[in-house]
Amino acid sequence: MGKGLLVFQTDFGISDGAVSAMYGVAHSVNPNIKIYDITHQIPQFNIWEGSYRLLQTVQYWPEGTVFVSVVDPGVGSDRKAVVVKTVNDQYIVTPDNGTLTHIKRFYGIAEIREIDESINRLPNSGESHTFHGRDIFAYTGARLASGVITFEEVGPSLKVSEIVELKLKESILEEGIITGIIDIVDKPFGNLWTNVRCSQFKRVAKNYGDAFEVTISTDGRKIYQSIMTYGHSFADLRIGEPLIYINSLDNIGVAINQGSFAEAYHVGTGINWEVSIRKAPKIIYA
Repeated sequence: MGKGLLVFQTDFGISDGAVSAMYGVAHSVNPNIKIYDITHQIPQFNIWEGSYRLLQTVQYWPEGTVFVSVVDPGVGSDRKAVVVKTVNDQYIVTPDNGTLTHIKRFYGIAEIREIDESINRLPNSGESHTFHGRDIFAYTGARLASGVITFEEVGPSLKVSEIVELKLKESILEEGIITGIIDIVDKPFGNLWTNVRCSQFKRVAKNYGDAFEVTISTDGRKIYQSIMTYGHSFADLRIGEPLIYINSLDNIGVAINQGSFAEAYHVGTGINWEVSIRKAPKIIYA
């Protein structure tokens, strides 16, 4: 059973009453339920970012926490509404549309169940097929977090191996060059978070202050190429200078000190945005 912690994530924004309606449904299940947010600023329909934000967050919450993630461009279609239990006994209530990709690949899913809407659906909402965030996901999440239902009472068990997944790419190291992708933009700062692992990067980076040539491209077009410093933190560089660093997930980030790299060079995210990193002669400032 849940421990009373309910965490929401959506692409709804906060300019209307959608998120508030989800809060209201949860409180109608349990007036004392504790509700928190990851974000409601996922770019609309961006399943990739929804998937990544779950990976960024879920592992730091206690067992029993219930997450409701709704980035659902296929609402009302035949995509499944599911609840998964992670390897560390947190729960994620979400459409099975790729949102679970990063959690499955890099964290771990123990079980998955399809939501039985005949039991776990907001009463008197059966005629609506466009707001499952309120009618199915928030309602089921609140019931699970409050202990009204157990995980087994969510609905029938499915195979973890059949979870819908987005296409991923692994970073590779060949002949001293690391090639990966831009996973996400670290908002609101505009830093680029890559899928290059710290352990992999340290096979070519020995010391802070080392210089690297960083190239960013998409669809065969080179967007950026320059030499930058491997910094311990942003304070190691002058304001406006680019750097490469280890981010909070122990992956490699690319940034401009006190500036937005993403905005400066109009960089996007996902498997079509490639980054390559190779050792270069050390930068010596006058």
